Amino acid sequence: MGLPLVLLGAGGHAKVLLDIIRQTNNTILGVVAPEAVNIGVPYIGNDDQLVSQFPPDSVLLVNGIGSVGKISTRKAVFDSFKQQGYRFETLIHYSATVSASTKLSEGVQIMAGVIIQPGVTLGSNTIINTRSVVDHDCKLGEHVHISPGAILCGNVLIEPEVHIGAGATIIQSIRIRRGSIVGAGAVVISDVSSRSLVVGVPAKEINR
Repeated sequence: MGLPLVLLGAGGHAKVLLDIIRQTNNTILGVVAPEAVNIGVPYIGNDDQLVSQFPPDSVLLVNGIGSVGKISTRKAVFDSFKQQGYRFETLIHYSATVSASTKLSEGVQIMAGVIIQPGVTLGSNTIINTRSVVDHDCKLGEHVHISPGAILCGNVLIEPEVHIGAGATIIQSIRIRRGSIVGAGAVVISDVSSRSLVVGVPAKEINR
């Protein structure tokens, strides 16, 4: 058994992660949030209270901040604690199918029913959400969120800080550049430029 865990955040995403933590029999010390919360584990306090009670070498953190179309808050939390010397746990739901050749970076979170095929690389602090599919040889950068039910066909490249909406489909060999958002249900058949918002079938860029 490794170091005990501390959960950052107490919203919906954090509750899902708490279930995974319990299934994997990891020890969880409590939750960190701006105000006192009751989600079934002890409330540690805010960020400053975490730092004062638990030095970086005594715990692993779990980033429970979700990212509904906005990566910046989740990324800021990850980067802030990394700069202070903390490390983040990687979590995989027991029902996920993950190829042994998958390269998992720090803090990756893989939810229930996910399928990840051979040759995939997942960047740090990335969420692969419920029942999504990442097919062979896809490369995902840091701070990416693949929402529930999304499908990435083979050899897709996702640059850092991209949000793929629920039920979206990215066809093979597409490149989604940094900071972009793919809307829910979109079908992406051509490359997406940096910091774009694309929606529809087929997906087209609209003003953000």
